Amino acid sequence: MWHFFNPVQIDAGPGAFDGLPELVGNRRAILIAFPEARELGLCDRVQALLGEQLLAIETDIQPNPDVSWLSPLYERLWRDHPDAECIIALGGGSVIDCAKAMLTSTPSGTFAELLDCLSGKASLSQPPGRVRSLIAVPTTAGTGSEVTPWATIWDKGQGRKYSLHLPWTWPQAAIIDPALMCSLPAAATLASGLDALSHALESLWNINRNPVSASLAVSAARQIIRHLPLLMQDLSSLELRAELAVAAAMAGLAFSNTKTALAHSLSYDLTLEQGLPHGIACSFSLPHVMQMALGQDAQLDQLLLSIFEVQDSAQAVAALSQFLDQLGVSTDPAAYGVSPEQWQQRIAQALQGPRGRNFIGAHAMDAVQV
Repeated sequence: MWHFFNPVQIDAGPGAFDGLPELVGNRRAILIAFPEARELGLCDRVQALLGEQLLAIETDIQPNPDVSWLSPLYERLWRDHPDAECIIALGGGSVIDCAKAMLTSTPSGTFAELLDCLSGKASLSQPPGRVRSLIAVPTTAGTGSEVTPWATIWDKGQGRKYSLHLPWTWPQAAIIDPALMCSLPAAATLASGLDALSHALESLWNINRNPVSASLAVSAARQIIRHLPLLMQDLSSLELRAELAVAAAMAGLAFSNTKTALAHSLSYDLTLEQGLPHGIACSFSLPHVMQMALGQDAQLDQLLLSIFEVQDSAQAVAALSQFLDQLGVSTDPAAYGVSPEQWQQRIAQALQGPRGRNFIGAHAMDAVQV
């Protein structure tokens, strides 16, 4: 038996952003956006669309949301704007993750109380207080956060991460307008596109894979492999931006039901330790992980071979490695400061984590060979 569930309404295509007022309705809203949104005129555009319904604009959002600045932002927004019913997240994965952390009020009004629930010190089977709805407007093609309930919250001071995942953190709607992505610089375009590829592949070599998620993931991976190199050569192409935006959304829909797996588990320490961009941290290991996945499940093998249009496993691994190499992404862990011995240790450790246990080969591996 299998099931597939995703409650997020998706409005997509050039010009979709102009439909924001219809989604907001008569609710009062807060805009959370990336820092450059003001100079690009996007904050003024939202203000013009919503008028007095827009109560506040927050653009001081940093990559990889950390408790050090999430906590005061959370407490201020709930204190100063208790009547806001909706949050609009305009930006990449960090902005949307930040917005998800702002959705749920706590009885004490403190962010620490929410963290207690995320760390297992308290239960959150139902909202402890009010819940705001979320409209996610991605300006990158990769995160998938606009169609999932998950957010990653970092505590760099303590060297740990939290995974925010609550029944009420699904976005109400996602507006996917490729015109909002044309100003994205090359490095962020590459990292976000590879993040989407990782989502697609990770949802395939996954114990939670189902026919719908697999179909979405295969289509997404094919589109990314076909169009990302072209987009890197022509960042102004609205057509290519649209292709990547659709692929990223499909990958997001796929892993919204399966979660991620081993490559993501391996990535978190590298982001914490070195500040390696998430899209690079979770994608450079994909050929290594695919090599481990091939041979575990005949249906999975066929899906992976079909993505790369090759006849055997070695060709598939080589094709993925070549794809990353052509984009300037090394697949050698040593390039990221990890020795061969450390890499094996990290794989063994990652296989025991919650994401690593989703990997199709995790339960069959007592010893790991890459």
